[in-house]
Formats: sequence, structure tokens, C-alpha cells
Amino acid sequence: MSPFDGLDHIVQTDVPLGPFNSLRLGGPTAFLAVPTCSAELIAVVGRARQAGLPVKVLGDGANVLIPSAGFPGLVIQLSAPEFTGTSVDGQRLTAGGGVKLAHFVSVAAREGFKGPEQLVGIPGTVGGALHVNTSTVGGNIGAWVQQATVLTAAGEILTRSRDQMNFSYRQSSLNELAIVSAVFEFERDSSEAVVRRMQKLWIVRKSKQPLLDEPCAYVFKDQGGATATQVLTKAGIQGLKSGGIEVSDRDPNFFVARPGATSDHFLQLVQMVKQQVLDRSGIELELSVDVW
Repeated sequence: MSPFDGLDHIVQTDVPLGPFNSLRLGGPTAFLAVPTCSAELIAVVGRARQAGLPVKVLGDGANVLIPSAGFPGLVIQLSAPEFTGTSVDGQRLTAGGGVKLAHFVSVAAREGFKGPEQLVGIPGTVGGALHVNTSTVGGNIGAWVQQATVLTAAGEILTRSRDQMNFSYRQSSLNELAIVSAVFEFERDSSEAVVRRMQKLWIVRKSKQPLLDEPCAYVFKDQGGATATQVLTKAGIQGLKSGGIEVSDRDPNFFVARPGATSDHFLQLVQMVKQQVLDRSGIELELSVDVW
């Protein structure tokens, strides 16, 4: 008997996860749920808890490494309309946790909201971005959030106000199981000016990143005053590879998956690069990738 009897319309079994992450790697998940509303979301988490199954929420799959053996529990995707909508009220933008970051940036630019254009070209979802406080030189997403609705591991939906949240460099106190939605507040500019800035940033960012059709991940966090890219370039890691995973020739902080690549190849290359950087610069790099 399945722990999700009666929820068959939103739960699938033995689903390959490769198509759902930016590296296109990893084995299947025992269960994949795509709830259509908060009640179904609470229900699947409760059933998983009762069955003793681990639970993960998978958004856009950016910077996630899934083992070749897969995931022995429940993976949830917040891709239904209930979790992917946006609305604007004055200077506030409300977005579901499953909203693609690219769409969030586009809506903000259209409304003339200043700030989110700095995030153009960064993959992921609003929920995932808040969880890790996605940041660039121009700002971080945590600077604009006023309220967040979250799902706890116990299956409760709670609302966090601004004074109940903390954000620092690529870190957030929003470490619950899922971010269901969030409310942001921005200063305004003309939409034309915001769009121009966004387009310039897009051109620069894409010229330095792997091609759009290349399976890849942004591997290490920046280190204090130096970016990870600068540290890696100085350590001379260009050209390194392990099996089907290789360092990008555009930016050494991107690893690209080639045909035949596996999750083990990725981890092997991570260790090779970390050791070379440590040996040559004394810096111990920290992973930006979420390894399941």
C-alpha cells in the first residue's frame, strides 16, 4: 500500500529527476508530488512524515546535485498555478514560491520596480532564491522581502514578518521545508529605465556564462573580497575535468556536464578543484551547490 493512497492524482512513483535540474544528472525519486493547493501540500507532507520518508522541495533545479542512486523519499514541486502567480498592489509585489526568478524579474521591470533587474540571468525560483538569499554585486533578494508564508517540516503553514527574518550574504533564516509565497516592496523608477539596465546586465552576464543549452551549475561561493571566479582563475583550474564533468572555459566557477557525466564525476571534480585551490592559495572553498 502506498503512503499516498487517495492522492494518486498529484503523486507519481519512480520519477527520474535528471530532467528537473540544471545539471540533468541524478537518479529517480521514490515519489514526486505536484500539489495543486495548500491543502494538498500539507496532506502530502503529513503522509510522508507518517511513513518516515525524507522530503525535499525541488524548484527550478538550479545548482542542485542529485545522487545517481536517486532520492528515497518524496520530492515536491510547487509548479501548479496556486504557487506560481504574481500580483501587484502599489509598491508591493506578491509572488508564489514556485515563480521562476526570470518571470519575477520581468514583472518587476514592467512595473518599474528598482532592484530585481540585478538578478536577471540567474536561474531558480522565488522560493529557492529566498532560501539562499540570491545575491549579486547590485543587491540581494532578501533586501526587498516584507513577508513570507512558509511550510514547516511538521506540515504547518506559517507567516513570517520582516522582523522575523534575517538575511546575510547568500544566507537566510528562511530554512523551512518550503516558501509558499512572499511579499516584496520596492522603490519605483520608470519601467523604460529599469528595462534598459536589465538588458545591459543580461548581455554582460550571458557573455560570461556557459551557453543556454549546456547542463551546468555554479559551484562555489564567493570568498570575502574576491569572487570564486577570481580565486579559481588564479589557481589555474581551467581545463580540469573528471569523467563527463569539466570546468567551463567561460567561467571556471561553472562546471559543465557532458555526455556520460554522472553525479560522482561532479563530486570528484569538486574535490580536485578544492584541493588545488587550497594548495595554491590556502583558501578553502565552500560549495554553492545543494548536494542531496
